Amino acid sequence: MGTPERSKKRVQLWKKAIVHFSLCFVMGFFSGFAPAASRASSSTLIPRTATSPGPTETRDLVAPANRSLISRVQQAQTIPVSPSKSEEEKEEEEEEEEEESTQPEEPEMESPWDPEKHVPRKQLIIITPTRADDPFRGVLLRRLATTIRLVPAPLLWVVVERQPETGSGEVPELLRKTGVMYRHLVYRENFTEPEAEMDHQRNVALRHIKQHGLTGIVHFAGLSNVYDLDFFHELRQTEVFGTWPIALLSANRKKVIIEGPVCDSTQVMGWHIKKMNNETDAKPPIHISSFSFNSSILWDPERWGRPSSSQAVAQVSVKFVKEIVHEDEASVKGISGEKCSRILMWHFPAHPSEHLLRVHDPNDRSNLQSDT
Repeated sequence: MGTPERSKKRVQLWKKAIVHFSLCFVMGFFSGFAPAASRASSSTLIPRTATSPGPTETRDLVAPANRSLISRVQQAQTIPVSPSKSEEEKEEEEEEEEEESTQPEEPEMESPWDPEKHVPRKQLIIITPTRADDPFRGVLLRRLATTIRLVPAPLLWVVVERQPETGSGEVPELLRKTGVMYRHLVYRENFTEPEAEMDHQRNVALRHIKQHGLTGIVHFAGLSNVYDLDFFHELRQTEVFGTWPIALLSANRKKVIIEGPVCDSTQVMGWHIKKMNNETDAKPPIHISSFSFNSSILWDPERWGRPSSSQAVAQVSVKFVKEIVHEDEASVKGISGEKCSRILMWHFPAHPSEHLLRVHDPNDRSNLQSDT
């Protein structure tokens, strides 16, 4: 009798265990859906927490994976929006823009390119001889530098003087302050005649151009010359040789003498000349400042149809250049306006004070020949 009762009790225990296990399994299975429900409920409460003055307890129920997303949403909702600008502020801003537009623009650096032809400008090589015994040398150099500084680049100013006996002299310091690209040349020879010294200085500059192969249009600019700025624009039109009329002013005679070419368009037909020493001379005198030439004639004569082995080329001088001008008159072009009719350069006497101290001589024309 004992054995059947024991077996029944065992069966009942197993049944209770199975039922209990089944209940636990079912509860555990359905409890797995509990986090999904909490996420849905918490997400519906997020807008309320964003508008509420303080945080609520539902934030602690949010899963850690979603907290960063919720914080971004809350930051986006709490970004302050800048109020719209008033009409007065808009008017003030418009006035400031108008003031900026009316302010003058800063000057741009001068370009070496010609904006009209879109080609690089030709370089000008300005040669200026000086005399150490000239009391007005510093003043005249500054005057000429002021004019040259207004000329568009490229430009090279070659200034020649005799080597000072002591120190470096005033010329180098003056040139450094001009703001012009320059080269300062010196020599040691002594001269008694001013004209011979001036020609020697020009020859020193020409040899320097030949030695270094400088490219450009060469012009001899004396300290007594005064220029119209259009002159330098016309000067760049020189291809091989160029010439133009020049006004020679005499302080003591109160006269103006015109020297230079007589042109038909740009072709030279004749010359305005002063009194010639020999009326049968076929070569009229040309003022040193009334012509220009391409510097390549000095260091590349074959380019212009001249032999490079000639003795004259080896001894470059002002005389050599003038001879070429007379021999090749067909290459000389007038460059000062239509028919060479414009006067763009004036040559003044050396110094008015010197003429006031000089005894008047009606046959003396030296004041028109000097070119310091």
